[in-house]
Amino acid sequence: MAASGNGDVPQDKAALPQSRQDVIEDGNGAGGERQRPGGLIRVKSAGESGRRGLHPIQFIRIIWKSSSSISRAVNILWPFVPAALAVYYTGVGSPALRFSLSYIAMVPCANLIGFSGAELARKMPHMLGVLTETTIGSIVEIVLFLVLLLSTENANRFYIIRAAILGSILATMLLCLGACFFAAGARHVTATFDGAISEVGTGLLLMAGLGLAIPTIFGHSISLTEYGISQEDLDNRTLQLSRVVAVLLIIAYIVFVWFQMTTHHGIYDAIFEHDEKRDHDRHKDRAKAKLTLTECIVSLSVAVALVTLIALALVREIEPLVEANHISDPFMGLILVPLVEKAAEHLTALDEAWDNQINFALSHCIGSTIQTAMLNAPLVVIVAWGSNMTLDLSFEIFEIAILILAIITVGNYLRDQKSDYLEGFLCVITYIAIAVAAFYFPTLPLVKGGGEGEGAGGAEGSEHVERFFM
Repeated sequence: MAASGNGDVPQDKAALPQSRQDVIEDGNGAGGERQRPGGLIRVKSAGESGRRGLHPIQFIRIIWKSSSSISRAVNILWPFVPAALAVYYTGVGSPALRFSLSYIAMVPCANLIGFSGAELARKMPHMLGVLTETTIGSIVEIVLFLVLLLSTENANRFYIIRAAILGSILATMLLCLGACFFAAGARHVTATFDGAISEVGTGLLLMAGLGLAIPTIFGHSISLTEYGISQEDLDNRTLQLSRVVAVLLIIAYIVFVWFQMTTHHGIYDAIFEHDEKRDHDRHKDRAKAKLTLTECIVSLSVAVALVTLIALALVREIEPLVEANHISDPFMGLILVPLVEKAAEHLTALDEAWDNQINFALSHCIGSTIQTAMLNAPLVVIVAWGSNMTLDLSFEIFEIAILILAIITVGNYLRDQKSDYLEGFLCVITYIAIAVAAFYFPTLPLVKGGGEGEGAGGAEGSEHVERFFM
């Protein structure tokens, strides 16, 4: 289903191009240029900068102006970056001050990653560009997960990582998608999107949610006395199951990418090209100065380096902050960490929804959620496995129940292939309710053990570093 030129009146399904050829034949009807076939290495005209190499002054000017008003407003937070690094490495101030500065400083760094990824994606074919932009936007999340896993001694880090995985999914699926629906609905009576994105995305989300839930259901379904096994044996069985599920989720994600990039890429290219034609700011975007390929790589490198440094400062303040200010681990993992992880994706998707590119916005929201559930989370489990750490996918019942219910709720909103500001508002309200529940959810005491398995010979420890369920 597609929208009309102004996005207010839905058209019938036949109005949406069903292949890339449909868009090519449409020619310049929507004010766009005629599309020509090309390989992956051909730079799209929409991404042409007209320059080569690195031009420092122009480079800084383009980054500062950014891609939208929201991103431009975020750039005023750049002074917090040196302030956060200075406060952290000198050790001055309270844990709350150091954490707050690092938290705020992460936002412009994440925004730079998102902007650089978007500039790079402009130079690529649509489907490859969307995949690249989504992957680059997840860099902050991956860095935070790995820093939490490998660079801290926080006894609760496994729990915080697991909570952050689910929190990242919930933030993108409810808060970001809800904000996109609200932004699109505030400008148009109804925003319509294509079923090729919503139906495949909903099915994958449900499958990924079930995959993440299997170790939790397994661990909570076995009675130690009834089955005559020890807690150590149950932990080990759950750990091995989690690792198998992680591998299966990654395989499923690879097949999904193959589906989008090869066998069905023509459909997705047609959808995104159609979205470009109804972009309210298309002519302004094409007239804007753009980064060269070299400048994209340089800005990404700088942003990733800054994100890594800020992440080190951020995660090392989590434990003292939690202890000093009585913030629960569920609230830290489910809400605070994911919000800063997903800043880049949220800003990008919101701008696209406002400009009537709802299919692009939806692909970023759903694509980012799927990538977290089926790639980033399993990847962290596998890295922990390689590092001889006992990180599994056994979540709290509260967390996994919320996840499944949220997937079902969002799937119901996506089913009719249209949205309005009411659905967006309800998604945001649901996320706020989850945040309040996480705030009041207590941090359970730990059962100490040799969970990292760092004994002689590299054998795994006999117990998890923690158990958070009865």
